[in-house]
Amino acid sequence: MKMELSGTEEINATPQALWDGLTDPDVLQKCIPGCKEMTATGPDAYDMKLQLKVAAVGGSFDGKVRLHDKSEPDTCHIEVSGGGSLGTGEGRAQFAIADAGAGKSTLSYEGEGEIGGLVAGVGQRVLKSVAKHLTKQFFTALRKHFEEHDATA
Repeated sequence: MKMELSGTEEINATPQALWDGLTDPDVLQKCIPGCKEMTATGPDAYDMKLQLKVAAVGGSFDGKVRLHDKSEPDTCHIEVSGGGSLGTGEGRAQFAIADAGAGKSTLSYEGEGEIGGLVAGVGQRVLKSVAKHLTKQFFTALRKHFEEHDATA
């Protein structure tokens, strides 16, 4: 089952600070919903372990993440793949960061993915809703990271 996701978010961080956060595995592990572990396997390549609940079914996933075509602090492409007890998935995305002034940035993102196995059986509408929910959780955690970072600076 194919799926697409895109959007724009405003983050209280300079473009460079936002770039640094989005390319830092420690920040990503903190912000990616259900991410239990993120381990570097090479330059800009990581293995990760997720524990997620999709609709009424939960499961664990092992995945790979690779960042490429980076143009600091403006754009980056991301490839993800993985599988687990609920099925498999792979996807590609890119993000672009623009200065919004006053120490803020606008982050635009778009991506597409392919999902298979049991998780695909819940239907596209449910998966789209879950993807939006997980995306919202990610950006809520990212905003919190920068709020905490500002408070300690």
